[in-house]
Amino acid sequence: MPHFFYLARCADGSLYAGTCVDVRAREAKHNEGKGAKYTRSRLPVTIVYTEEFSLLTEARRREAQVKTWSKAEKERLSTPRRSRKR
Repeated sequence: MPHFFYLARCADGSLYAGTCVDVRAREAKHNEGKGAKYTRSRLPVTIVYTEEFSLLTEARRREAQVKTWSKAEKERLSTPRRSRKR
């Protein structure tokens, strides 16, 4: 089963980094207000970037890495929307 690292654009323009197994379901969960606490007050969110990994640990490692980046570095990943398989 593939695992995904993703960046979601919040209504306030901020970017949220996370991991999931189903990108569409995760976006829907965020937008139902059942996702991360950070995104609940910043709805709606749109997933703007994904990377696919074979292991959850790899996806979480990537999430931890990207969370240390500046907003400018995250913006470079998120624009334009694209997807990478690892």
